[in-house]
Amino acid sequence: MREALSSLIRSAGLRVETWASAAEFLDRIGDPQRPVAGPACLVLDVRMPGMTGLELQQHLAERSPGARSWPIVFITGHGDIPMTVRAMRAGALEFLPKPFSDQELLAAIDLALAQARAAQHDAAERQSVQARFDTLTPREREVLLLMVQGLRNKLTADRLGISEVTVKVHRHHVMEKMRASSLPMLVDMVDRLGLRSGI
Repeated sequence: MREALSSLIRSAGLRVETWASAAEFLDRIGDPQRPVAGPACLVLDVRMPGMTGLELQQHLAERSPGARSWPIVFITGHGDIPMTVRAMRAGALEFLPKPFSDQELLAAIDLALAQARAAQHDAAERQSVQARFDTLTPREREVLLLMVQGLRNKLTADRLGISEVTVKVHRHHVMEKMRASSLPMLVDMVDRLGLRSGI
């Protein structure tokens, strides 16, 4: 089955790696000498030797941050409704009962890779925003959080015990350092970092 699926996926122009068990796969992604490059997805059988596909899914969600963004396509000959629900709630993208067509599997993989590319782009964007945020001084961060709450300069000045002129200077530095051309753009950046939940 592994060889057949591997040939099919390669025929679609994709790079494929296969493993006989979840343990082999975990050894591979834990190897710092062989990092996984680019967007990736997993095609897992629900029933595998040792750790099941569902157990591997849970393990990745809890212990392998780098693999969390890899969408999972499950295949099974023993699927039932509770198993499908559990897999989907845990983030599986697709659950294909055997027998499935080549087209069904390749379509699911295409969708999974598109999702992985989007997740990788979002992670890179968040990292870039975080790097800019890290350049702000403690006072600029305070001003930033009040800006995204919609406080005007006078209220911000009163809240922080500084002058309005100083607030304006800090606001200018915040916009410049964060490379934000507008307040809505700044709000979006703060949302990406999850900072507003603590406001």
